[in-house]
Amino acid sequence: MVKRAISNVSKDAVKDRYKRPLRDLRISVTDRCNFRCVYCMPKSVFDKKYKFLPRSDLLSYEEIEQVVKAAAELGVCKIRLTGGEPLLRNDLEKLIEMIANVEGITDISLTTNASLLTLKRAQSLKDAGLQRLNVSLDALDDKTFMAVNDVGVSVQDVLDGIENASKVGFESIKVNMVVKKGLNDHSIVPMAKFFHGTGQILRFIEFMDVGNSNAWNLSNVVTSQEIADMIDSELPITPAEANYKGEVAKRWSYNDGGGEIGIISSVSAPFCGDCSRARLSATGSIYTCLFASSGHDLRKVLRGEDTRSVTQALREIWTPRQDKYSETRTQVSVLRPKVEMSFIGG
Repeated sequence: MVKRAISNVSKDAVKDRYKRPLRDLRISVTDRCNFRCVYCMPKSVFDKKYKFLPRSDLLSYEEIEQVVKAAAELGVCKIRLTGGEPLLRNDLEKLIEMIANVEGITDISLTTNASLLTLKRAQSLKDAGLQRLNVSLDALDDKTFMAVNDVGVSVQDVLDGIENASKVGFESIKVNMVVKKGLNDHSIVPMAKFFHGTGQILRFIEFMDVGNSNAWNLSNVVTSQEIADMIDSELPITPAEANYKGEVAKRWSYNDGGGEIGIISSVSAPFCGDCSRARLSATGSIYTCLFASSGHDLRKVLRGEDTRSVTQALREIWTPRQDKYSETRTQVSVLRPKVEMSFIGG
């Protein structure tokens, strides 16, 4: 695999209190989703009475572009579009084209459940400048998968979306599986076997205490080592070198040459020390940690009510940053209020 360069030469590159650079910006374009995954948007909270953001409250594409340009000045080179489900946002291709034309941005990816990813849509996204896809799929059998997404979407619907993405030739397609003990951990090995040799990288994600709605408990976590051991017993794997400093997933290669997997271990083996990610909510708030309780509102800056430049505001947000929640979760209350993942993306 070709290692992707993630450094961005910038005289204005910014670092936080722990000398961590700002390299990645994840942008939520909507808080809406057509799934009700139990670890993200459970129906007990996100039911028919739940009030999603009015369309008028969402940042315009021009405003998002302003943030991307400012972030690029400070060293950001990777952009990931998230939601909610980003494919629910109209004319997403327009935003991708705008971001692709920003100097310094070298990597544009999208996180999606792929249930809406037709062949035509996959092609238009790629033509607009989208390079990589991260597809969420938490099981291979419909009983389990439907129990997770809770809206009756079948596994085949997602596999069709992955196939459509593959046909149009994206640079990379990664499949993400959130693992929760007692819910879908029996699907770990079947998922590994299914994607083995396909060229699509399967990544397992430890069940995390993001937000306040998913009833997280440490006893529900299947650790990265347990996941690796389960796969290794069926398909032998060997640890692989990281593609770049700060890569969130630990890489493992199949001994038989069948590709690789990744395991994201935010709970059992935190990687806060190399975290270079900020998140922009659909309403214009910057969050410097996935587990943050609150964000920094950029709307007044974007709309001229604050005289600072967006670049200056971002610098003033990132420079004092000292987030390392995953390293300290056992020392602080995991019940403290946290922003929902559906609001700022994963």
